[in-house]
Amino acid sequence: MQAAVFQAGRRNSNYTFANILGWQFLYKTEVCLLRDAMVLRFILRGKRAYMVCTAEDDVPEELVRALLADSGGKLTIYGLEDAQLPFLTSRFPVTAKPLRDQLDYIYRRSDLAVLPGGHLQAKRNHIHRFRAGYPDFEYRPLTPDLFDECRQLTAMWQEKKEVKDSLIGERHVMETLFSNWDTLSMEGGSIYADGRMVAFCFGAAVTRDTFDVIAEKADRNIEGAYAIINQQFASHLPEQYTYVNREEDMDIPGLRKAKLSYHPEILLSFNAVHIA
Repeated sequence: MQAAVFQAGRRNSNYTFANILGWQFLYKTEVCLLRDAMVLRFILRGKRAYMVCTAEDDVPEELVRALLADSGGKLTIYGLEDAQLPFLTSRFPVTAKPLRDQLDYIYRRSDLAVLPGGHLQAKRNHIHRFRAGYPDFEYRPLTPDLFDECRQLTAMWQEKKEVKDSLIGERHVMETLFSNWDTLSMEGGSIYADGRMVAFCFGAAVTRDTFDVIAEKADRNIEGAYAIINQQFASHLPEQYTYVNREEDMDIPGLRKAKLSYHPEILLSFNAVHIA
């Protein structure tokens, strides 16, 4: 299925197979190939919904009609990009709603690795302060023998947060991906300071030129921990990846500010489309 996404070239993080598998427990996601497209069928807020990954902006009309029949005549498709809307609106009675909280932040890998220009000076300052405090820090590729330390850091990260369904879901996703690490061709990195893990991240390719960072955690008490794992992981990613997708901000103001502060190359906007 990931091969179909590679062929389509859609950088939507929801099409990363690791994400599909990781969240299947919650959304009951089913995947099929239909009319040369990858189709996801899932349950969202108690209702059946779909996502469609195609190489062309024009979603095949016969595919839409097949999904209308499958949905009982009330079809909701999530994740359609703006360029995919004109074709649908010319053929179907469409109501489209932009999904600002699900917009993907996509950066040039080289920008995250080098942090060039005055607009990223603040990020370089964070890293300088981290390096000054921990001159002997170490970057390590994330491998299964480090998973227990990832769990411990995640538990510490969650200590001061209220127990929410999203946090429980994150832990479930992490364990699913750890259990299928090699099969899913996962890649990750970690930062060690004073002999302990202080940050880690991991993800998988969503297209041949775009890597999707699915999870990132760091010790909040250490200034620059997030900045250094971001920069170091981008530095160590294979050069085949021109872009890094750091996913959505979930409408969290602080997270939105942080993602915008890295000046994304692409803000990949999505829509929820209703067809009846």
